Parts: sequence; structure tokens; C-alpha cells
Amino acid sequence: MRTSTVLATYDSRDADDICLSRRRFLVLTASTLPVLLLGGCTTSRSAPTTKYFTAGEMRFVRAAVARLIPADELGPGALEAGVAEFIDSQLAGSFGRASSWYMEGPWQLGTEQQGYQLSLTPSELYRSAIPFVEAHCRQLYGAIFAVLPSSKQDDVLHALEKGNVPMTGIPKDTFFEALLQNTMEGFFADPIYGGNRDFIGWKLIGFPGPRYNYLEEIGKFGQPYNQPFVSLGGRVPKVEA
Repeated sequence: MRTSTVLATYDSRDADDICLSRRRFLVLTASTLPVLLLGGCTTSRSAPTTKYFTAGEMRFVRAAVARLIPADELGPGALEAGVAEFIDSQLAGSFGRASSWYMEGPWQLGTEQQGYQLSLTPSELYRSAIPFVEAHCRQLYGAIFAVLPSSKQDDVLHALEKGNVPMTGIPKDTFFEALLQNTMEGFFADPIYGGNRDFIGWKLIGFPGPRYNYLEEIGKFGQPYNQPFVSLGGRVPKVEA
């Protein structure tokens, strides 16, 4: 599923349209996130517990990212790529604490061009917003987000995008925008940061990784590039702890 400004839901499109739309979306997305090839937050791929999220929060995030970038005939999605773990690690680190941000106020709504203007750090935003989403799910469907059918999960995400999930102290679609942005980051970041496991995101868009040279390939236009995918950590990157 992609929400309305990303992709229409799968129910209303045939398989060919879905494949083309998903690939177009991900290629365009990847082109806007080049910094993620060089930077990100660390996580432990084998860690049995979360770093920031509670168990309930992690259930929500895993279910949500699985709908934003789902597994389909083109390959694995955000869940398989470790995106939830990537976000968990981000929020446990300096990004989640807004360590490099100016956080002294005054706090007032800015323009769309001014970006994020809340007094909440990113980690606080998730912790504050998720209970509102779960309350919305319980009120409408009598269950938490993670156990809802995929069609109902899509409806909730559409409502989040449109600002139709009531949230006290959190403007309109702010949480959805953060969740979608972080999901895309985790899907395309270098694997050493915990997301994009097994180069799932890069394989989908055909990006081989930051190889040290392409001298032998220069001039071989229109030919497949069959070299192994490689990250900043090598062909089998070790995830930073």
C-alpha cells in the first residue's frame, strides 16, 4: 500500500499497474535520499530487544511499515528490510533526541516550507502519536492496529495522512509524514545502519552501492551491471552496534 499521495491502494489496480507504480515511486524516492548512502543511525541486526520502542510500539511500527512498502511480486518490503528496527535505532540515538536541532522555542506552527516545528523530539513524537492511533483503531474497529486486516490498516494510514486521526498537541499529518519519511530512509539507507537488509531496497531500484570504481564498466552503455552489491561495509556489511 501507498497512501493517496504516494500510490493508490492495490485493490483498485491491476498487477501491471501496481508493479509500474511501485517501481516508479521507489526510484523517484531513492533519487531524493542520496545522503542516506553515507549516513544514518546504528542498530544491532541480531539484537533480541528494541532500543527505544516498547513492545506495543514496535508491533505498531512493524505493521505500519509493512503496509507503506509491502512485499509483493517485485520482492521483499520494508518489514523484511529491517525498517522497523532501523527506526527504533534512530529514535534511540541522537536523531531521536534531536541533539543537533535548535529546540529552545518559541513554539508555533510554521509554513510547510519551514518543516518540522514541534517542541517534541522525534522520539517523543512517536511515543506521543502511537497511542492516539491505537485509540482510533479501538474506537472504530475494537482492536489495535497490528491485528487489523490489511484493508483496515490501509484505511487508518489514509486517515493519518489526511489528518483525520485526532491527536492532541500534534498537528494534522505530522506523524504520518515522519513515519513515511523514516520508512523510506530505512529502506534505502546503507545496510550498515540496520535497514535495507540484504540490499533489498537497492536491488529493487538497481543501485549497486558505493563501489570504489567503475573503470571497466565505463562506456558499456545499456548493458546489465552484474557485480555484487556492496555497502560502505563491504559485500557482507557488519551492522554497527
